[in-house]
Amino acid sequence: MDQSAATLPLKPKDYKSALKPVWCPGCGDFAVLNAITKALAFMELPREQVALITGIGCSSRIAAYTGVYGFHGVHGRALALASGLKAARPDMKVLVAGGDGDGLSIGGNHFIHACRRNMDLTYIIMDNEVYGMTKGQASPTTAPDWTASKLTPQGSGVRPFQPAGLALTAGASFIARGFTGDPNGLAKMLVAAMEHQGFSFVQVLSPCPTFRPEQMQWKHHVRALDAETTNNPIEAAQRIQADDGMSTGIIFQNRYPVFRPGTGVDAGMGSIESEFLI
Repeated sequence: MDQSAATLPLKPKDYKSALKPVWCPGCGDFAVLNAITKALAFMELPREQVALITGIGCSSRIAAYTGVYGFHGVHGRALALASGLKAARPDMKVLVAGGDGDGLSIGGNHFIHACRRNMDLTYIIMDNEVYGMTKGQASPTTAPDWTASKLTPQGSGVRPFQPAGLALTAGASFIARGFTGDPNGLAKMLVAAMEHQGFSFVQVLSPCPTFRPEQMQWKHHVRALDAETTNNPIEAAQRIQADDGMSTGIIFQNRYPVFRPGTGVDAGMGSIESEFLI
């Protein structure tokens, strides 16, 4: 990265790459990209001090559209890659992004353990309740009676995950829900998530105009949380269970011990081989 990357202050556009997004017109992921770049500019973070790690899916393309360090990993493994990076470079601000399928299906195991480990990462799930890149299958957050998919024409019949509830149960120390129809509010939420010390989870309601056009009506249903952020997991659980998933804001925030792997350990082959010598 050239030396100009360290020049401050940078504007949101300075955090974007020269590549143009290929998302469908009207996709909510455009707003997430804008919110991320606005948040980075507000925090005045040097580009070489930020990394964005993604998995596979429409939303996971976002790493290529930013001008920070990035890694486009394999399906469901973004959090594993990001954890390794944070362990090796604790000085970096590490963001992780993906979709509801990438993060909660094949990546579900990594998600729950990242929550409980509480490394200083910010994880953004762009939730459109569908696998968009692979043409519209039901995802882990799809309602059981959604019949528009050719793979499940009678609905999946499987109850969906509550991402915020799953994160809370697994031990995440910061849980929020945002909406792409409020990009400025989403940018502020991402700033709060990145400033939090520990694992920050942000579920972003991101409509898919191609396979879930009915979601374009979310703008009429989304509303702000009617309560202040709580640090009590019992209160947070009650709010999540009582909500229809359309309330936005910081639901839960608490200080838990942050996992920081030890440094200075000799992991050379010589020391490993010595353990097996008789």
